[in-house]
Amino acid sequence: MKSIYAAPETRAPRTGDAQAIAAGKRVLEIEAAGVTALGRALDGAFAQAIDLLERTRGRVIITGMGKSGHIGRKIAATLASTGAPSQFVHPGEASHGDLGMIQDGDAIIALSNSGETSELSDVVAYAKRYGHPLIAMTGRAGSTLSEAADVALVIPASPEACAIGLAPTTSTTVMLALGDALAVALMERKGFSADDFYNFHPGGKLGNRLLKVEDLMHVGMRVPLLTEDTLMADVLIDMSAKGFGAVGVIDAGGRLKGVITDGDLRRNMSPQLVGLSAREVMTPGGVTARPKMLASEALAVMNARNITALFVEDDNRPVGIVHIHDCLRAGLA
Repeated sequence: MKSIYAAPETRAPRTGDAQAIAAGKRVLEIEAAGVTALGRALDGAFAQAIDLLERTRGRVIITGMGKSGHIGRKIAATLASTGAPSQFVHPGEASHGDLGMIQDGDAIIALSNSGETSELSDVVAYAKRYGHPLIAMTGRAGSTLSEAADVALVIPASPEACAIGLAPTTSTTVMLALGDALAVALMERKGFSADDFYNFHPGGKLGNRLLKVEDLMHVGMRVPLLTEDTLMADVLIDMSAKGFGAVGVIDAGGRLKGVITDGDLRRNMSPQLVGLSAREVMTPGGVTARPKMLASEALAVMNARNITALFVEDDNRPVGIVHIHDCLRAGLA
């Protein structure tokens, strides 16, 4: 079915286009100014919030109503994916049994631009009754929520981006940015690493980018390794059977001394080739990978050296081989 919308590069300009573009730019500029003002306003309360969250032994419970609730769900997801177990609890549902989701050791972050959201009252009362640390994210200092909180993160006053100044736009964007700031600062405080991130993001492009060489390499009998004295007749058989276009040459101690590739075969092509030893044909040394190296790094090395495979060394011994096709199949291209 043909789309009713023409591609932007093909349709002719229309009356009102300039006005729409100007409105879009105005919204982005107003929201950007709100985020900039937030950055300038961060103070000791932010550091206190990070201290509190770092000490939390349970989960971080996020709660908020309406648009603040939607922002809260995203903040909970970001915290959870960056090493701080988190869960969103709807304040309305909390009043009808979901307070039971809040367990000993949990901290609570409550979002309300006005600081007077009535639906939050039961969650706030529960936090105070059972000693759950409470962080407020609000647009009003001195509000009910701000006064009840152990730490109040007060968003500086900024105009909403809509023409009537009422629809939550700037305020929700700034709350979202503040949630990201909390998550990243807490992540850095905890020393959350790329390895940790991969554990939480094993699928998709993020997971692919963080794959390690050890996740892709071939090991055991699949690795083409032969000794220095092996005749090239046997080298050719092993190279053809294993299909990597390379054979690693090892000494008596199992250390990698060199590599024989298709290029080495071409350079030494003669009737006498099959009677030579691997030592006589190999290229000494050679670039290798480490098991913990990111697979994307290994791919970059192969591209830079114009080679198709890397032997993988651990403790100065070859333990595997990774081929450029392994990286491409993993979606690293």
